[in-house]
Amino acid sequence: MAVEGATLTRVSEFLLLGLSGNPKQQQLLLILFLSMSLVTGLGNLLIVLAIATDSQPHMPTYFFLAKLAFVDICFTSTTIPKMLANLVSGHKGIPNAGCLTQIFFFIWFAGIDSFLLMAMAYDRYAAICHPLHYAVSVMPHLCGLLVAASWTAAFRNALTHTVLLTHLLFCTHNRVPHLFCDLSPLLKLACSDTFLNNAMLYTGGTLPIITPFVGILVSYTCIFASLLRIPSMRGKQKAFSTCGSHLSVVSLSYGTLIRVYFSPMSSHTAQKDTAAAVMYVVVTPMLNPSMYSLRNSDRTGVLGALISRKPVFIQ
Repeated sequence: MAVEGATLTRVSEFLLLGLSGNPKQQQLLLILFLSMSLVTGLGNLLIVLAIATDSQPHMPTYFFLAKLAFVDICFTSTTIPKMLANLVSGHKGIPNAGCLTQIFFFIWFAGIDSFLLMAMAYDRYAAICHPLHYAVSVMPHLCGLLVAASWTAAFRNALTHTVLLTHLLFCTHNRVPHLFCDLSPLLKLACSDTFLNNAMLYTGGTLPIITPFVGILVSYTCIFASLLRIPSMRGKQKAFSTCGSHLSVVSLSYGTLIRVYFSPMSSHTAQKDTAAAVMYVVVTPMLNPSMYSLRNSDRTGVLGALISRKPVFIQ
């Protein structure tokens, strides 16, 4: 809190401290992050292109997967380019406006990601629990509405947080112990009252994360109950195999998300939070394509599918 009567100097930029200040380690981090960003961009772009050239692009599973891949590209583009630029130049500063912009898009795309994972869980629920009514339960216009609702709800949440940040005063302290501008580390640097920001963060701000998580839990509870009623083990394995990739992505995404934002404050350290953020921002989007549909042995097949316009995705 600011001391009454004191002369305050507004902070014009923030310093993103990153993982390390050691020049040699920064070179290794540059190579690592650059390689991972290229793999992420290429893998997700292949998914988008292969589904776009699919002869049946209207299939709900592919429809949601293409949207998720596109959002992952946008999500990583929000943070990784600035991280790479800081490692190359050695200058870790980011202007106030740039920091707010980064926070807005980070929250927006992270929220869309969560809602799309819930939509994909609903798609699996309809396919396994009500296969005879699947075509009616997951109609193309409903898929479009779910995607539009995901973008809109996440946009409102991101805009609310960003607008509330513009009313805060930052003075003296501008060193952010993080790889990018994130809401929680930034609120700790404010020298004005952050009660409203924290109230929003831990109430309405959690809805884009908690609501999809609850929806995913409900969907898979119904799926598991339905699987128990299948008499043959082979039938159970075949039905469950359609959910394996989605469950893997959900586990990785929410595992790192809970570690960063919902674990007890006593367990938080700058190093642990930054490492968990790397998992959430860099590693998870990179692994999503391989978890869903692109096995290592199928990468040449994907390129062939783009030429022959034949789908090669694994349901």
